[in-house]
Amino acid sequence: MPGRIYAVANQKGGVGKTTTAVNLAACVADAGERALVVDLDPQANATSGLGLHANGSSSYDLLDGAPLLELARPTRLPQLEVVPASADLAGAVVELARREDGDRFLASALAGARERWRFVFLDCPPSRGPLTVNALAAADRVLVPVQAEYYALEGLSQLVRSIELVRARLNPRLALGGVLLTMVDGRTRLAQDVASEVRRHFGDLVFDTVVPRSVRLAEAPSHGLPAILYDPRSPGADAYWKVAMELVDRT
Repeated sequence: MPGRIYAVANQKGGVGKTTTAVNLAACVADAGERALVVDLDPQANATSGLGLHANGSSSYDLLDGAPLLELARPTRLPQLEVVPASADLAGAVVELARREDGDRFLASALAGARERWRFVFLDCPPSRGPLTVNALAAADRVLVPVQAEYYALEGLSQLVRSIELVRARLNPRLALGGVLLTMVDGRTRLAQDVASEVRRHFGDLVFDTVVPRSVRLAEAPSHGLPAILYDPRSPGADAYWKVAMELVDRT
């Protein structure tokens, strides 16, 4: 069975997007599936969160036609590889505007990815700029982490409109693959209200599992490790295992 490409996207920052990409990839890899993370954010948080440095070759080199297989680098999990990001990605906006295939360069670069990796996660920058558009044009599904806070639905509705535009113009197979509630403090009425509202709007697209606020999840990236390696018994690691299993069931 060919693999599937997931864009992990939300134009709002600080919602657990990179944490989700890194930990879902780590979970499916630890379960024996070949997985790849492509870091498309100039901040390179997914890169450092998997123990790599943002230097040398990077996802920016895909713009120059560098083969994907030459850019993928190993991580501490044998089944998981990553294409690192670099600060050079910040200049990609100008370069993409000059290219005739500026909206679809990533789709071309990832053409053979589904044959090599069962799960490919594209960690998008927190914006609706050209790198995110490229990720949506290349992906089969979009995973949307949503922080359980007041403006969550406003940002989510904007992203859904972007997905619909990309589907109409660039990528008819693109679909919303799941909405994940993150940083949930179940003790607060606000978190409960936001969760109820998101589930009312998106129904079965919302993952049953929610990711709780977790000190261990926040600490793990500073050690260059996904949560399942940093503290496998932590509530955050347990939550991402359950989300990963839900994701597998949806494929």
